[in-house]
Amino acid sequence: MTRATARNRLLDALSAADQAVLAPDLTLVRLPFRTTLHEPGDETPFVHFPDSGVLSVLTVLVDGTTVELGHVGNEGMVDISVFLGLEASESRTIVQVPGMARRMPADAFRAHLRTMPALRRLIGAYVLEFFTMVAQTAACNRRHPIEQRLARWILMSHDRVAEPEFPVTQDFLAEMLGAVRPKVTEAAADLRRRGLISYHRGRLRVEDRAGLEAAACECYHLIWERFDRFERRPAPTAVGPAPTGRSSEGSTRP
Repeated sequence: MTRATARNRLLDALSAADQAVLAPDLTLVRLPFRTTLHEPGDETPFVHFPDSGVLSVLTVLVDGTTVELGHVGNEGMVDISVFLGLEASESRTIVQVPGMARRMPADAFRAHLRTMPALRRLIGAYVLEFFTMVAQTAACNRRHPIEQRLARWILMSHDRVAEPEFPVTQDFLAEMLGAVRPKVTEAAADLRRRGLISYHRGRLRVEDRAGLEAAACECYHLIWERFDRFERRPAPTAVGPAPTGRSSEGSTRP
């Protein structure tokens, strides 16, 4: 099993009784590629718990430039602004890799938080880990070369999908990394020349997982080590056992 499994791991960390309480308010929905779930300043009518696929949470600058704050896969949920008691989100959330999610009305989610301590503790612990990822990503974008940042981004996306390849465009990569497209194109070409990835008609494939991990900066391992520790905590303050797909060297094989 890899990090990408069939169901959301936050929900699965709850007891069967708590899951049964939540079930009537959860609807399985499809997440098409590049769908925008919400824009900055929009009210947030729903929260989403991805079962598969990858969501990107972006900050949007005044000139329209976007920079990715973090990824969300089936280890998490969006939008955490609802958990924090905000009526609107200050970020943009888009579907980076298509998949499925459990959607719940925000009002129902707030009501369950008031009456379900296990859910409140679980989401609170996840929010702390998400903010840590955001901080590490910000440091990475400021200090590390584009080649290392691109390798990190590909690895984090690869961890969350059940297939060896996924759709992505170079324009999209530039947007996610807060870089100009020529720099991203040059970095991607270098990874291809080294046999670490291949790219054809808008689909990126990881060819050498271990080599890609070696090419990434330390931020990739620091982020996932925190999530691994988070997942190993006993429920309801964590999301269950750590994934078994990671090798002793830290690799995840799809």
